Amino acid sequence: MLVTWRYKPRKSLIQSFDPRAWIIFYACFLASTVLFWDFRYQAALFILTMITVLTSGIKFSEMKRAWIFIGGFVIFFSLLTFLTGRGGVELYKEEHLISRLAANFTILGWRPTLTITAEKIMYAVTMLVRVFSLASMTILIPYSLNPAHYGITFRGLGLPDKVAYGMDLTMRFIPSFGRDFMLTRDAQRARGYELEKITGGLFATVRKLAPLIVPVTIHAIVSSEDIIDAMDLRAFGVGPRTWLEQLVYRKRDRLLIAFGIFLIGFSIGLSLLGFGKFWVPQFLLAAAA
Repeated sequence: MLVTWRYKPRKSLIQSFDPRAWIIFYACFLASTVLFWDFRYQAALFILTMITVLTSGIKFSEMKRAWIFIGGFVIFFSLLTFLTGRGGVELYKEEHLISRLAANFTILGWRPTLTITAEKIMYAVTMLVRVFSLASMTILIPYSLNPAHYGITFRGLGLPDKVAYGMDLTMRFIPSFGRDFMLTRDAQRARGYELEKITGGLFATVRKLAPLIVPVTIHAIVSSEDIIDAMDLRAFGVGPRTWLEQLVYRKRDRLLIAFGIFLIGFSIGLSLLGFGKFWVPQFLLAAAA
């Protein structure tokens, strides 16, 4: 049996729209975000993201693990970018040095040194805001989109039946796999399997995890075969399919789509005019002087 993310009907801004309209707006927002490297533009999109998150009706406790993962990943990625300076070489050619920190030891004749420049700081901060906006808008989708509408939504966006149903199965795969893993873990613990005492190297750990990995993998394969048989019995793929529910655009949905199209059109226009490129504030340049 397929399971879903922790979706609950809520009186929220996101769930008041047709899911197709929300997906179209999300795609426009995604494209607009990747067009800019100017922190000021990213800050405006970040504000839009926070408005969406705060009006989503999803409590922090419901998405606690997701937010911790997003926050940890974004901070680690931004810190790594700041320390290495990788990725920004295509955006700026000149760097204004603010400080240089050198270690008091050497490793095989090499002295670890950290150069702090105005460009590195702004690139890391802009990357932090940019990735957090994208991740926050993305993680809202499985928690706010009705699982019963997955296939209908993607079919309503013009995708073929096979692709729409494939997207439906993909959206449900991770929570289904997690459910199977938890059930298998509890069953093995009831038989005396102690997961906390697993020690050793990489290969030894993988070998000791076999009582968990093997049953979960086999169950995933068997479940996929059951789904394939059920689809074959219903002649899936022979011709166009009908869906149990129908989605109808309302005025608010058209307004959201129009806003998304305006956002991406406005962003493309600014980009073509040369706006939105990498920007360093004057106070950081002054600090490097």
